[in-house]
Amino acid sequence: MVMATSATEYLDALWRDYTAITPQAARIHALFAARGETIVNDHVALRTYGRPGIGLDAMARPFLARGWEPRDDYRFGDKHLRARYYQHADRALPKVFISELLVEELSAAAGDVIDGLVAQLPAGFGERDDLPYAGRPWRIEHAVYERLLAQSEYAGWVAAFGFRVNHFTVDVGGLRTLGGLDEVNQLVAGAGYELNRAGGLVKGTPAQHLEQSSTCADAVDVAFADGVFRVPSCYYEFARRHPLPSGELFQGFVPTSADKLFESTDVKR
Repeated sequence: MVMATSATEYLDALWRDYTAITPQAARIHALFAARGETIVNDHVALRTYGRPGIGLDAMARPFLARGWEPRDDYRFGDKHLRARYYQHADRALPKVFISELLVEELSAAAGDVIDGLVAQLPAGFGERDDLPYAGRPWRIEHAVYERLLAQSEYAGWVAAFGFRVNHFTVDVGGLRTLGGLDEVNQLVAGAGYELNRAGGLVKGTPAQHLEQSSTCADAVDVAFADGVFRVPSCYYEFARRHPLPSGELFQGFVPTSADKLFESTDVKR
């Protein structure tokens, strides 16, 4: 594999991998383009397990090498996650939001399953420059995936898809033909895409300086060791940032909103 070198090339590689398993993203992107819009990405998000060599810091390494710098940290107690976002000096480039599952907070059985997956990684895997889009490097049976899923939707998602972008995010403030998230949601829902309603269609408020919405992930065919099964893949997000009292746009995230957005990949039971 030829490694992407610049920040822009790296983002392009992430987008190609993301759209390969998220067909709705490319179609929604085209929906905006048909209106004459040029999409600006607010942020990209990645998931991983908090295990040596593949945790948050390992996932961040290729971004740090390309000019992104760490900003705020977040904790999601109910979902057993911690996260951090990174920002580039070139503000035209999206922020990077990386979360990791605190495996030690799950049951011993779930921890054993995750450690069994990580044990399949070849030496030095976490040092790969393409780690954030390396895909799923382990063998897993669907029944094992379901056992993980019963305890943590996040754990199940990483088990099924491995290392790749979980979502890209449209910067709604950069759109010219749509006035805000309500209009974006109407356009996307009107085109037949299901929106995440956890916590309401719009998560966050102008007073919190950030409003967000997202699609629900499409189910795609995933090859497990014991057959091919349908699993929710990735979603597309939309974010509208509002100015702080200083007049500058808020750049961080609202944990209560992010908590609900994580549910965009939940399996519908």
